[in-house]
Amino acid sequence: MKIKLPPFVKVLLKLAFTLTALIYVFSKIELKQLMETIAQSNLLYLMGALILFVLSKMVSSLRFNRYLGTIEICLSEKANMKLYLLGMYYNLFLPGGIGGDGYKIYLLNKRYDVATRKIFWAVMMDRIIGVLALFCMAVVLFCFVPGMEKFAWFAWILIPLAVLFTFLLSKRFFPYLLSVFRITNLQSLVVQLFQLLSALLILLSLKVQGNLESYLFIFLVSSIVAVLPLTIGGLGSREFTFMLGAQWLGLDLNLSIALSFIFYLITAFTSIWGIIYSIGGVKLDE
Repeated sequence: MKIKLPPFVKVLLKLAFTLTALIYVFSKIELKQLMETIAQSNLLYLMGALILFVLSKMVSSLRFNRYLGTIEICLSEKANMKLYLLGMYYNLFLPGGIGGDGYKIYLLNKRYDVATRKIFWAVMMDRIIGVLALFCMAVVLFCFVPGMEKFAWFAWILIPLAVLFTFLLSKRFFPYLLSVFRITNLQSLVVQLFQLLSALLILLSLKVQGNLESYLFIFLVSSIVAVLPLTIGGLGSREFTFMLGAQWLGLDLNLSIALSFIFYLITAFTSIWGIIYSIGGVKLDE
């Protein structure tokens, strides 16, 4: 029998997971030292990291609009960008029963005569393609992590298998989305490349000297984990993943958590502007 939890219970569970993960992570580090590390970061590099993150979200918005086009929802890029920013705001700050993706589906279904199922899967495939790019880039970086070279031959095989699986999944269940499969995959790679470069600039701002590939590998893994709807806006799950990764690869724990925390702040700063469209609304026909 399928158990359906009320929205408020889901919110409480996410809050519990978030707080539990954060409390555990911060119990393993020196909070004062972490704050000092962040305070001494290079602001110029952080500004560059912010710009690259914003660029990644702009490309991600273009990718989302391509999926909408396959189901005959024609949004101007201006309206689409506003809708995407609104979704970011809801995903990060109001992770209730609806969330950002659910609210986008609701607005689009209300405005356009398109089956809810089609809108839902267009939104979900946009997410899946994003995770696919994350996975492929994580595999590439894994092969350059010190000590992991012996697994490289096996890791490389995972990339074509993952792409093939996603293609067959789309072909079997969502053939109407296949027309944009190549271009959306390319856009996803650009999105994740921008975010990876953003993380690299954060590391440089923290004056990290070595093992950059290891930090970036854990960053990509934590980004995949953060997609899972376990915590509020990925907060907690990303830090917990960084903690485990730092212990596994022998990285500086404070620097790892600082990278995670600063990236979250950049995400939050970018997403908070969606409140403008939460209050004023989004005109989908502009």
